[in-house]
Amino acid sequence: MEVTFLGTGTSQGIPIIGSNHPVCLSNDPKDKRLRVSIMVRWDAYTYIVDCGPDFRQQMLNQQVSEINGVLFTHEHADHTMGLDDIRPFFFRQGDIPIYAHKRVLKALKKRFDYIFASENKYPGAPSVIENEITSQPFTLGTLDIIPINAMHNRLQVFGFRFDQFAYLTDVKTITSEEIEKLRGVKVLVVNALRIEPHHSHFNLEEALEFIALIKPEKAYLTHISHMLGFHKEVQAQLPEGVYLAYDNLKITL
Repeated sequence: MEVTFLGTGTSQGIPIIGSNHPVCLSNDPKDKRLRVSIMVRWDAYTYIVDCGPDFRQQMLNQQVSEINGVLFTHEHADHTMGLDDIRPFFFRQGDIPIYAHKRVLKALKKRFDYIFASENKYPGAPSVIENEITSQPFTLGTLDIIPINAMHNRLQVFGFRFDQFAYLTDVKTITSEEIEKLRGVKVLVVNALRIEPHHSHFNLEEALEFIALIKPEKAYLTHISHMLGFHKEVQAQLPEGVYLAYDNLKITL
């Protein structure tokens, strides 16, 4: 299995438009972060988790020519606004499967009504195959995927376990029952927004406590804001086996 971090930034990305914050002015490529998303590949399958506003650029960066589907963690704009950019895949492959909570599917239908239209549909609009995710495992290709329920303040979000790899973003709280679903993962990805506490995201301290609880072999931090600090400086302070993810990083399991 190969996991590519397509984007590791928060909702505004880094640099933020018009910002004079030192991290936003950094020349280090690892301090430049597109909106958060990953690509997971195994066997002959390629799946995307979240397609935000930078989805087109992310696909060009990785020279992706075919995908098997898109999974959504939740409906916020930085995780969904690139859905229209599945068009090149649709033109080549036909209807693109998407996987989401029923609430998220409803939000997508409102935001992208022309994609889901059943009458008088615009000829250039893409089409999707809807797959509702519940708490139950589901199959993608040759893998059984385990959804992980968590809370983003008061909004339910899904994380996903792909065999020995688990990906959670926009998490603030998670129950002990859902934590049990993560036992035994070798690689864990979790959000770490900034140093200071936040009402709907893990800060760095909370992310590290969560990693210590799960005990993966390796952990990567994502959904990072400029307020976390410079990549090089933050990485130097992280515990052994914990890494600050960056755009275009590839890991193999």
